[in-house]
Amino acid sequence: MGLVSRIEIIETAAGDARVTWYPAERARLVLALSHGAGGGIEARDLQGIAGVLPQERITVALVEQPWRVAGKKLAPAPKTLDVGWRGVWPALQKPGLPVVAGGRSAGARVACRTAQELGAVGVLALSFPLHPPGRPEKSRADELLGAGVPTLVVQGGNDPFGKPGEFPEGGYELVEVPYGDHGFGVPKRAGMAEAEVVGIITDAVAGWARGLREC
Repeated sequence: MGLVSRIEIIETAAGDARVTWYPAERARLVLALSHGAGGGIEARDLQGIAGVLPQERITVALVEQPWRVAGKKLAPAPKTLDVGWRGVWPALQKPGLPVVAGGRSAGARVACRTAQELGAVGVLALSFPLHPPGRPEKSRADELLGAGVPTLVVQGGNDPFGKPGEFPEGGYELVEVPYGDHGFGVPKRAGMAEAEVVGIITDAVAGWARGLREC
């Protein structure tokens, strides 16, 4: 697990957000990741990335949206999530490094919607919810395709919110986590330990991040 340097409370127009910093020595990038609508920053993918990416000279900032900090159980509307994310952005830029925007599920959508506006140098979309389960006609592909910056999608092979084969062609990269569900959980029959699953995710993110510009 990465070494936490500090936990920072940030005032935003949507309420107080919280940023947990995992610093890298001689950092070249900041990777900011937010959680989904059904959980927090304890998710296996977010914690795995926070534990590994600082070794790649990437400082990781795990962002908790105001609704989570306030102890609410239901996420607000997408516009409110965007307001919270925008409010945190100046703190993410404070180290003076390029910032990669990202998150899992709803957090990935926020990152895609705001990337160009905020000046992100890339987007990391973990478990991008391409559509509600069983409703492929309700596609959110326009958010992903409209990110406008280098984008990596890491998607479970059995994600009910969108399997890798359902994603449209576009200017982004996609890495599949075999058998993974929306939380990157895999069935026992797959014969994959959690450490192996997390390793697939962190290896993909590290390799992609090496190709991002640093200034």
